[in-house]
Amino acid sequence: MSAEAGFVISMESRLTYPGPPPAQADVVVIGGGIAGVMSAYYLARLGQRVVLCEKGRIAGEQSSRNWGWIRQQKRDPGELPIMMEAIRLWEGFAAELGPELGFRRAGVAYTTHDPKAMEGYARWVELARAHGLESRLLSRAELGAAIPNTAGWVGGLITPSDARAEPWVAVPMLAKRAVAEGVEIVENCAVRALDVTAGRITGVVTEAGTIRAEKVLLAGGAWSSIFLRRHGISLPQLMVRSTVAQTAPLPEITQIAGADDVFAWRRRLDGGYTVAPGTWHDFYIGPDAFRHFAKYIPQMRRDLSKTKLKPFSPAAGWPDGWTTRRHWAEDEISPFEMLRILDPAPNRKRLGEVQMGFARAFPSLGVPKLIRAWAGMIDVLPDTVPVLDAAPLPGLFLATGLSGHGFGIGPGVGRVMADLIMGRPTGHDLTRFRFGRFADGSKMDLGPTF
Repeated sequence: MSAEAGFVISMESRLTYPGPPPAQADVVVIGGGIAGVMSAYYLARLGQRVVLCEKGRIAGEQSSRNWGWIRQQKRDPGELPIMMEAIRLWEGFAAELGPELGFRRAGVAYTTHDPKAMEGYARWVELARAHGLESRLLSRAELGAAIPNTAGWVGGLITPSDARAEPWVAVPMLAKRAVAEGVEIVENCAVRALDVTAGRITGVVTEAGTIRAEKVLLAGGAWSSIFLRRHGISLPQLMVRSTVAQTAPLPEITQIAGADDVFAWRRRLDGGYTVAPGTWHDFYIGPDAFRHFAKYIPQMRRDLSKTKLKPFSPAAGWPDGWTTRRHWAEDEISPFEMLRILDPAPNRKRLGEVQMGFARAFPSLGVPKLIRAWAGMIDVLPDTVPVLDAAPLPGLFLATGLSGHGFGIGPGVGRVMADLIMGRPTGHDLTRFRFGRFADGSKMDLGPTF
């Protein structure tokens, strides 16, 4: 395992899906995170021969590094219907795959020390009610009864039907289920380029050879933008570092997952807690930060106080690193092979603050011992919602920019993308997630403030 993160399975260990890739498919999916895995699963159920190519390992990056929340609460209104479907799909997978998935509807709560924040929470409650979702405000007394604490929170917001699961376990389990449905997964197999003939997709060129296919789904997370740029397609996607840790086993305070402005927590199956610095992120400035600066001004005005700017990425080969290659030939080693798994070091200073915040809120547990810490790179877009759309290249589809919301909504995204790719009704209005919104003169829509 990585000495710093203690998290990633070594690439030298035995691959679960070693390949080789086939020469032909109906659809090739690029990326082995939850969006790619679930899209492949639902495509296979529609009778397609699907090959999923992952440059490293299934769930090697952000899909296994997140908090494990399956959250409807405070979703963008455009995402909420897909998320509500996703949580029902999670429940079905849990019934089929068993308790190891870690799925449990125990609720998610946001708590606050600021009385003004309760006004935003109240706006969310109204939106949730309009969608038939039970969310409710918690007074100080109600919050204390639900989550025994001494943090001084003045109140909160809870959605009891929200859930959780164990990311590092769940996504590989879902991948195994996809294989049972007929999906061919190949790990350690980077897609170097799209194969395009007469302006249309005819396949992909991998490091192990060409796969012929008329349709390709790019679900490459933080790597999507650099892949698209090679083909002349500009997507204003950046990435931020999110730090997470695991505590030693501790007595149970609550089954509810929650967060305030200092720390977030989730009860784990192993008896500990997953903890994180709430909404705080680190942003490493690279060439794309300058290229897309103007599009991110509205988001910076809203969120910059929660972001630490860092001038250089600490490792060569990051998707937006200063030394990362932007151009390569199909017979050359690509950036995706040079860095199989994006494994950033965690922010230890922030984790120290998390430990102190946890101890203040739950003094009976004290300062938690952290037995493992890691970080992941969240792929973000200027309006913090994904692109779920066909690309401006016939045969290419995109599911990327999930902006830290991907784990929970992943099954819903997969079902939607499968139907979109097959030309079937998706059941949801995808206007909010169109690719062209960043270039068609539309005003940047950050959604309502909750």
